[in-house]
Parts: sequence; C-alpha cells; structure tokens
Amino acid sequence: MKRLTQNLNSAYFEAANRLRPSKARRRILAYVESYEDIAFWRSILDEFETPDLYFEIKLPGRDNLQKGKRQALSNIFSTAQLGAAMIACVDADYDYLLQDTTEASREFNASPFVIHTVVYAIENYQCYAPSLHRAVVTATLNDRPTLDFEAFFREYSQIIWPLFLWNVWGYRHENYKGFTMLDFCGFVSFHTINTSHPEESLAQLRRRVNQKMAWMQRHHPEAKGSYARLKQELRDLGVTPDTTYLYIQGHTLFENVVMPLLEPICTMLRKEREREIKQLALHPQQRQCELAAYQHAVIPIDTVLKKNTAFRDAPPFQRVRAAIQHVIDLAATSPVSPATSPVSPATSPISPATSPVSLANSHVSPVTPPVMPSLGSVSGGLSAGFHPSHHPSPSTTQ
Repeated sequence: MKRLTQNLNSAYFEAANRLRPSKARRRILAYVESYEDIAFWRSILDEFETPDLYFEIKLPGRDNLQKGKRQALSNIFSTAQLGAAMIACVDADYDYLLQDTTEASREFNASPFVIHTVVYAIENYQCYAPSLHRAVVTATLNDRPTLDFEAFFREYSQIIWPLFLWNVWGYRHENYKGFTMLDFCGFVSFHTINTSHPEESLAQLRRRVNQKMAWMQRHHPEAKGSYARLKQELRDLGVTPDTTYLYIQGHTLFENVVMPLLEPICTMLRKEREREIKQLALHPQQRQCELAAYQHAVIPIDTVLKKNTAFRDAPPFQRVRAAIQHVIDLAATSPVSPATSPVSPATSPISPATSPVSLANSHVSPVTPPVMPSLGSVSGGLSAGFHPSHHPSPSTTQ
C-alpha cells in the first residue's frame, strides 16, 4: 500500500496553487537535503521571489535524521514527481561531472526540476577564493593583507587537476575501487600549512600528486584515450585547471584545505590587533575594556565561512541562476491537466475526466486551498616575497 506522501507530486501543488485566490502569490516548494542547507538556499531563492511568486523550503521528512542528496531524492519522492511547483535543491557531488555515464547521474542531470550547485557542494561556494579575504576581515576585524588567496587556490587547483581527472575517470568507468574519492581526498589534503611560506606546502602537494600520477599511469595504460577525452569534456562543463578546488569534495576542501590555511592567519591577525590595543591604551582600565570589546566582536572563521554568500560572481553560480529562472518560466506557463492529476485515478474521488482543480465535484472549499500533508516540517604574491611559481603541471597520461 502506498504512503500518502508517495502520491504527492508537483501537479498536486500546482492544483493547490490554482485553488488559491487569483491574486495570491504562487508557491514553489523547494526540498533540500538537510536543515544545514536551508539558510544557503534561502539566500539564493530570495533573489527570485516577486510579488507574484515565492519559494517555501522544506525538508524531505521528519521521521528520521537522514541527510544527503540520495535521501532527499528517494526518501519521499522521486525525480518523476518533481515539477514546476515542487523542486529539489541539492549538492551536485560528482553527478554533474558524470553526466550520463550512470543511471543515477543520467536521471539527476535530465530533470530541470533538480536544482544543483554545479560545484561539488555548498561548502565549495563558501570557500570561494575571491571571498576569503573578506571572511578573514570579518573574523578578525583586521584588514591587513597577508596572503593572495586567489593565487594560492589557482596554483593548488593546477597541481591537483591531473589527479582529479583520474578520480573522475575512475567513477565514469566504474573502475574507482583502486582510487576512491576518499583516497583522492587524502592526497589533496593538508594537515598544516606554513602561511609564511605556503609555497613549501604546495611543493609537498605536487610531489604527492606526481607520485600517484605515475602509479595510475602504470596501472591503467588503457585509459590513455579516454583520459584525454575526459579532460576536454570537463572543460566543456566549465571545469578548468584553475578552478579544480570548486569541484572536489566540499568537506575536504573546507576542513582539510581552507581551515588549515585560514586559522593560523586569523590567529596571527587577532594577536596583532590585541598588541596594538595594549600599546595604545592610556591606562589599564582602558586596555581591559578595549580588549574585552574586541574579543567579544571577533567571530570564529568557520562560522564566518558557513554564512559566506560572497560567491555570487562565481561562474558556476551563473548556471544555478539560469536553472532557477528556467523553473520560474516553466511555472508561469505550466497548465494542470487531468493527465497529470496528483491523485491516482484508482483511488481518486474525482473522475478521470474531471480536472483536479474542478470545484463542482471537489470536496475542497473554493475559499480554502488544500493543506499539504506534512513532509517534515594579501597582495603581490601568495605572501611577502612569494609569487606563485610556474612549475610545470604534474605529468599526465601521454
């Protein structure tokens, strides 16, 4: 026997929209993966709301604490149930890069009502390199440039690019067990970064990548042609050697690359500001008051990043914008027909020949719309005296 929620689809909510007063705002339900994603998607969808349309963000269900895209798409509904009045907003993960090579990625990319991040996950936008200096200033209230974050992540991306291709190649060809995403993340992570000489950390990373590249080439000589084709295919999708960091696993980027880089910088800048306060204070009481006020005003850098929305000019985000606008355009012209009735004809009290929005035979009051069942409710180089080196990229498959 089907659960009630399995009969809910976009047509149901389109019918509900039509039962509202003619001047009522049209509603589009947007399901997200977990409560941690609500603020992110709200900051994006706000941009598209108008006097005639609004988004309501919901979780897939309240009967468990499952998280993730798969749970969001399969726990309550499938992509076939989505439509102009009910969409899913999820992380792209590798599905965007896999395109049609697996059944799951094919379904994921085919539906215009699955709005995904294009980059791997929300965390990748939160760690968008051009926004990191502003995040550091917010966290420390110290605007002194310490590191060219854009140059750092450009070189970081160029170093890991060929190994990243190997990882995607493995998942596209279902040959990833010898080099899983977990293995890849281990190679591109940092335990610590010497922020005074970040070139040293990048040099160590380059050595690790080159060693693994040599291993992959020895063990997969059959990949010579497909590896080269994959490189061009990913470029066509907007993935470039300079922006690879946006497409690696989000948690790894956040916790094992960005945080080891920013935490020592923020600590240094806070101590610098505190020394300045101590030197400028005229008497002990003023020093104590000013230090207390400063310490109360600073914010942990990880908290700042999780609220970071300064990624609106990122090229991948323009694709997200276009996808949302496409849904809105479809919603504006989407008809509700008997063929797309949200209730199965076998169980519906409404005749198949009758429109689901007909009030003549409906038990729904024309004044009150149907209530939805609950689904759950830094200037110059990278640092002083350092400029990004122009080392040759790690060797790739010949």
